[in-house]
Formats: sequence, C-alpha cells, structure tokens
Amino acid sequence: MRVAFDSRGASDPRGIGRYVRCLLDGLRATADGHDLVEAHRPGDADVYHSPWIDGAALHARCPQVVTLHDLVPLKRRAEYLRTGARFRLRYHAVQRAARLIVPTYAVARDATAQLGIAPERITVIPEAAAAPMRPRPSEEVRAVRKRHGLPEEYLLWVGGLEHPDPRKRVAAMARAPRELPLVLVGPNRPWARELPDVTLTGLVSDDDLAAIYTGARALVFPSDDEGFGLPTVEALACGTPVVACDVPALREVLGDRATFVARDDLAGLLAAGAAARRPAPPPPAWTWDDAARATWAVYADALGAR
Repeated sequence: MRVAFDSRGASDPRGIGRYVRCLLDGLRATADGHDLVEAHRPGDADVYHSPWIDGAALHARCPQVVTLHDLVPLKRRAEYLRTGARFRLRYHAVQRAARLIVPTYAVARDATAQLGIAPERITVIPEAAAAPMRPRPSEEVRAVRKRHGLPEEYLLWVGGLEHPDPRKRVAAMARAPRELPLVLVGPNRPWARELPDVTLTGLVSDDDLAAIYTGARALVFPSDDEGFGLPTVEALACGTPVVACDVPALREVLGDRATFVARDDLAGLLAAGAAARRPAPPPPAWTWDDAARATWAVYADALGAR
C-alpha cells in the first residue's frame, strides 16, 4: 500500500506539529513493507492522509483519511467567526473523507453531531507523549530554570499564545488569585506580554520543555473544551501532577490520573495546583508506535472501502 502523508503541519510549534512529527516517525517505524511518502497531493498513492484539517482535499483522487483534532469552531461559532469561515470548505472535505481519525470519543461524538459523519467511518486513536518527555535530573532542571529566568516554585501552563483563544482561558487564569507564580510556555505575541504577573518563556526546545515540566509544582489546564489535551500527558510523562477543568475529553484521557475542578473555578484550579504533590501517576501506556499501527489499519480500511 502506498500512502501519501501531508507533513506540512510538522513545522507548527503547537500540538498539531507535535502530532504530525510523532505520528510520521511512528508510521515509518511500523511501515512493515508499506510505502509512505510525504506529499500533500496524492499523485499515484493508494490512500491520502491529511493529519490536520488544513490539508483536507475537497476532491481527493484516492481514498482520503483526515485527522480531526477537535470541532471547537463549529461548536462555538460566535467565538470563532474568523476561524469558522476559514475552515468551512475544509469541513466539507472532512465530510467526504473515506475515514476520519479523532483523538478521543468526545471528538467522535462531536463529529457525528456537528458534521453528520457516521460512527463507523470514525476511528479513535489516542495521542501520546513524545520520547523527550521524561523526568529530568535536578541539575538539568536548575540550569533550565536559570536560563529562562523561572522561579524556584511555579505552576505551569503549556500551549500556543499567538492569539487569545476563548476556550483556553489563559487571561482569566492569569487574573485569578494564586499562591504560586505562573509560568506560560509556548510561542506568543504582544497580547500575552500584557498578562499580569506571569513569566513567559516563548517557544523552547523539547529538552528544555521536559525540564520545565519536571521542575513545576503542577501543570494547570484551564481549558473549558479540548480534543485531547496533549500537554497533560506530557506533564505526567515528566512526573508532574496535573490539575484540569473537568471537560469530557480530559476526563476520558486522564481518568484518575489528574485532579479535576469545576470549569468555572479557576481560583480552585490554581489552589489545587499549589497543593499538588509528587509523585504524579504515570501517563497512559499508549505510545506513538501504537498510534501508528492503528493508523495503518485505518489506511487499509479506507482502501478496502473503495
């Protein structure tokens, strides 16, 4: 089987890029005689996979598989008018795909409700922590803390800060009362630099990120909607406790591995983060090679459905 994989999203510094890079490595490691090429035009491929909605083709020449990470712009149209308009044709392409991959059953239910996609065309394939996400020794943590100007004790948030995202609620969290300093890791823009009393690191390397996770009292995750919540799994892989707002996808992914608070209680979120203690529970045992094997099975299913 020859598969064309749209790898353009690999350069994205956010979770989409992490997904594309890690899955691509896993697909190569588990190819088992299949042919995988990086291309955003199927050409003579048997199956085309767009691992992000931007690559979804309205008229694919072969069976198309699309990974849909969430449907927030459709669920919250009033808050995502610009994004929703940009993705309108992409959602039509998703509806035409032979098979759809989603990271959680929560997103699968949304795909059926919002796009009318039959459940039998949807496969849930969870994500995983990348290999560099592991507990780092104390001397490495100290060096990274010094390099980025981090306090001795801190709460951590990880994600993209290029523009305000209503569901992430970073600004509201920054304004909430807290006992410990708050560190925000990820690419940012001027609006983020106006947030009160926070430390911004900008984009950091995977090794630095693992050390920053390791040094944190807890990862605090204020989102009121998520498709998977990859930073929570990364934090657990680094031995860091996770405190999150209680939303379906995070509850599904984390189970009893995290402390959950009510969605509207950001002060409680930060207080629970300050009270967190190690050791954190281990992350889910699922790996990117597991995800890749399941993805190869979806390709075969899409090809057979033709």
